[in-house]
Amino acid sequence: MESLLVLLGLIVLAIPVGVVVLLIGHVRLRKRVEQLEQRLADQSGPAPKPEPEKPAQAADTPPPVEAKVKGPWAPTKPPPKPSRETQPSSPPAAIVMRDDRFAALFAWLRENWFYAVSALSLALAGIFLVQYGVENGLLPPAARVFAALAFGAALILGGEVVRRRFGDDEDSATANLPSVFSGAGLVTLFGAVLAARQLYDLIGPEAALAGMVAIAIVGLVLGWFHGPLLAAVGLIGAFAAPFVVGGASEDPTWLYGYFLLIAALGLGIDTVRRWAWISVLTLVGAYGACFLLVLSSPITEPGYLISVTALALMAIAIPVRRLVPNHDGPMIAEIIRRKKGAPWPEFPTRLAFGAVLLSSVILSIHWADTSSEFWLSVGLFAALTLALILWASDAPALQDMTVFPGLGLIWFVLLHGFDGGVVAQSFAATYAETPEADAPLTVSILVVLGAALSLAAAWRSFRGGRYAAAWATGAVVFAPLIAIALEVGWQPASVIGAYPWALHAVALGAVMVLLAERFARVDTGDRLRPALATMSALSCLSFACVIVLSSAALTVALVVSVLAAAVLDRRFVLPQLSWFVWVGVFTVTVRLILNPGLEWAETAPLPEVIFAYGAATLGFATGWWVLRPMPRPTAVLLLESAAWANAGILLSLLLLRWLESLGEGGAENSHWGLGLLASIWLLLAFAQVQRFSLGGKLTYARYALAGFFAAHALIRLGQALGPENPVLTEFADPVLGPGIVNTLAVAYLLPALIILLSLWRLTDVPVRLRQLGYAAAALLLVVWLGMTIRHFWQGAGGMFEGNGVSQPELYTYTMALLLVGAGLFYQSLARGSDLMRKAGLAVIGLAVAKVFLIDIAGLGGLIRVFSLLVLGLALAGLAWLNRWAKLRHSSQGAEPLDD
Repeated sequence: MESLLVLLGLIVLAIPVGVVVLLIGHVRLRKRVEQLEQRLADQSGPAPKPEPEKPAQAADTPPPVEAKVKGPWAPTKPPPKPSRETQPSSPPAAIVMRDDRFAALFAWLRENWFYAVSALSLALAGIFLVQYGVENGLLPPAARVFAALAFGAALILGGEVVRRRFGDDEDSATANLPSVFSGAGLVTLFGAVLAARQLYDLIGPEAALAGMVAIAIVGLVLGWFHGPLLAAVGLIGAFAAPFVVGGASEDPTWLYGYFLLIAALGLGIDTVRRWAWISVLTLVGAYGACFLLVLSSPITEPGYLISVTALALMAIAIPVRRLVPNHDGPMIAEIIRRKKGAPWPEFPTRLAFGAVLLSSVILSIHWADTSSEFWLSVGLFAALTLALILWASDAPALQDMTVFPGLGLIWFVLLHGFDGGVVAQSFAATYAETPEADAPLTVSILVVLGAALSLAAAWRSFRGGRYAAAWATGAVVFAPLIAIALEVGWQPASVIGAYPWALHAVALGAVMVLLAERFARVDTGDRLRPALATMSALSCLSFACVIVLSSAALTVALVVSVLAAAVLDRRFVLPQLSWFVWVGVFTVTVRLILNPGLEWAETAPLPEVIFAYGAATLGFATGWWVLRPMPRPTAVLLLESAAWANAGILLSLLLLRWLESLGEGGAENSHWGLGLLASIWLLLAFAQVQRFSLGGKLTYARYALAGFFAAHALIRLGQALGPENPVLTEFADPVLGPGIVNTLAVAYLLPALIILLSLWRLTDVPVRLRQLGYAAAALLLVVWLGMTIRHFWQGAGGMFEGNGVSQPELYTYTMALLLVGAGLFYQSLARGSDLMRKAGLAVIGLAVAKVFLIDIAGLGGLIRVFSLLVLGLALAGLAWLNRWAKLRHSSQGAEPLDD
């Protein structure tokens, strides 16, 4: 039985070899036949003209290009590298994922699939030769390994013989055969060394690595001569060999070194021949093999993390054949705004971009099970970031990819804090079991690391260049973002205390002040970089205030930071600080309105409320005064509108708190409380309306905010006019105060005055919005006047409409209508407004209709007499006044005709 198995094994080994031998013999025979036909044709004289359907062709003449099926691995010379001055209008030649490349690949496989099968068969034959006999023990382990080595060497030698004797180019009949033999031989050699290490433990990791280095060098040399097919076969087989060979190892971490060696081999071959797709195949195989290894052996995770980081660095350095990268040309990020005809990023740039992105993603989503893994990941992030900042400082095309490891580090720190990573748990439990334990340094180390990376980015910015401002932005943002990630995910103040943690933020602020001073010394014209560093310093100090201060004190501190930004802008001319002013005003407004907001202001101690809202009003007004002489329209308008709005909110809150101390009603269940809340929302809405003139990308956001605030005001006013109206609801909260100065004025007159004052103060309000505002104000004034008259005659207890209407009250309504109509009529004469004159006449007509339809039936005695008497005299006087006004206007209009 064993003899039969041996015979079957030999037959399996002989099949691919026999196929290749038959192919070679067939090719040689066909070539000899073609040569004989050519000789006969030469001896018989000129051949007759061939028919168009069947063109004749000499055996030695190469077929036309159109008749060839070129493979995707055809050896090509590397294209000359374009100079920096040239601007090619087409994409660079080394674009791998193109339709023509895929079409060529499928065409080649369709015509030459047996080459791939032959290479696979030979490679598997060599590997299975090593494994054969494990159960049977036919050969000792050393003999099996040596047999595999001999078989691999024989395949490589055979491929070289075929290449030298018969050729390996596209025009040769033996094209691709040398690559098939040599590629299968390389895979067999790799499999033999792996088997000697993994299966039989004949050699140690050092010897195995040395052997594979030697084989890789052989493959590198062969790849330069044989073309990309050999490289592809060797790479695929080398990456798959450890998984095909199998075996068991307690710690197969050393295999990552093997995969990195194969990756260096593939990238090294391609860096000379410039096939491009070989580099892509190399990185895909390396990342995939490392991932499969870590899946099968999770204890190798540290090696996996180191390997993916090393792959990114190799993808940067090897394709350009330099220890210090010098990638030139456009960055990947510049494709977004690429103009037609502008050059595309070169292939080494695209390759490095993909590798850095993939490695950063792998490091970011990796979950550290131990403290050592956590710090290893942090160190690898820092190393990759520093490498791109410092090591790749002469490679302008690689600048944009620095964002990936930087953001990955921030995400990694935040994620392990949120989800309770092992280091975060250890940090939080520092004093749980040992109250006398030393202060943990975890967050301090991370903050220092963030500061170091910020300083490195600042150094890159000091070197100048096209993107110096972008590097400065990264420098002033990275360290604060690390601190914010720690605050959100780790909450260090609960462990080390608020003040020690705030000192970290203060220290970062000091670093940013230093950078601002250094940038200011260098930048004499454009002040962007010192402005960015100044904003970062102010943000760090504000962050420290967030940690240690109470709610009211924090609001005041933020206002002070906004005022400081305005003063610094005035003193040092830093226009970009207007961005900080914008953010500061928005943040303070959110705190005053939403969080802790108006609910906190209703119940908090009154001195704290006055302190917070008063400081905001005074600070914004002072900032407006400071920046008013400067060309800062956005910041000036923001500060002015915020100052007006906060002043009105403060007065409304003071009135609300005072009224709550007098009665049982509150802000949510009384007409005056709802009116005050409506006043606050109206102030906020008109603050946004005032900012409409700024324009820009936030215009629609301002529209939305104005509509949101106005909708809140309308809801509150609707409640005050409806369910909480003391005239319509019998058990509504009573009216507080004397006849005129009472809570009715707070509920209805105050919102009307706010609308009128805002429309008077804002000159560029849209016409339709202005008309709606005047209509709403008029409605509120009418309601307030009518309810005030009723309160004057009925008192707080008789406001409900079910109590009826007295004759003096009914007569007072008529007199009020006449007075309002007369006032409008007088204003029409003073302003020369025909529209206002018509409105006055309409009100007077309403008074007339009321007298004849309501008063005559409701009044009695002398009151009815006086009502009709006053109406008649008033109408007579107004008729005379109307006639005089018409004559006056007509005479004024005729005066120019007399001239």
